[in-house]
Amino acid sequence: MAEEVLAGGVANAGAVVRVDDNVLRPTNPHTATIHRFLGHLRAQGFDAAPEVVGLEADGRERLTFIEGDVPCPPFPLWSQSDAVLASTAALLARFHAASASFVCSSGMTWSTEMADPGVQGEATVICHNDVCPENVVYRQGVAVALLDFDLAAPGRPLYDLAQLAKMCVPLDTAEDAGRLGRGSLDPVARLRIVADAYGLPPGRAGFLEVLNEAVAVGGAFVARRVAEGDAAFISMWNQMGGAARYERRRLWFARNHNRFLDALG
Repeated sequence: MAEEVLAGGVANAGAVVRVDDNVLRPTNPHTATIHRFLGHLRAQGFDAAPEVVGLEADGRERLTFIEGDVPCPPFPLWSQSDAVLASTAALLARFHAASASFVCSSGMTWSTEMADPGVQGEATVICHNDVCPENVVYRQGVAVALLDFDLAAPGRPLYDLAQLAKMCVPLDTAEDAGRLGRGSLDPVARLRIVADAYGLPPGRAGFLEVLNEAVAVGGAFVARRVAEGDAAFISMWNQMGGAARYERRRLWFARNHNRFLDALG
């Protein structure tokens, strides 16, 4: 049966294909753990993630295909609305509620590449860590599913929310956001939308502190892949402005700290 290559992604670009109602994609050292986690989500009634079908003889995983729209750069206008952003944050809240009861056991392994570096005995859930527009399925402008759990790992829910904000608000200078067609968006107002839609309670200064941590680690994940000589990440690194882009974001975010604090309320 013919395989249809699915657009999007960087690490697995060109290697994720659709066959009828299934998706075939590369596995990794953590696939067994991720499959157990996806099974847990289903058992909790969370149907907004792919269902595991099995493993192929060639080593690829087979997951269910989820119908809908997945925006890819340069991001279409419909994907930039405040309502789309709010639905994405609300979906993350549902995901965290379903993942909170997952119990890690010996032998399970998780990716450390984008995992929360600040976990020190604090309450954790299994975080997605890579909720960007390309990893969300939408129908009629509403987020209905999360994709690509390769970078999932235990962490603080607020750190996962901060990662979403960085990539979906986005938290970037107008110059850098404009590289992907999002330069006209108001990041200050949109950060408030993320906090409200996720359901953060009053006293949101703590969220801003976690955002500071997330911004500080910046492009470390991409930089590691670049140093390893990964051609896809080198291309993205150069397209997005290299290390200077992440330093611009760090300085810009620090300069606007009080504006973001006021917006969060």
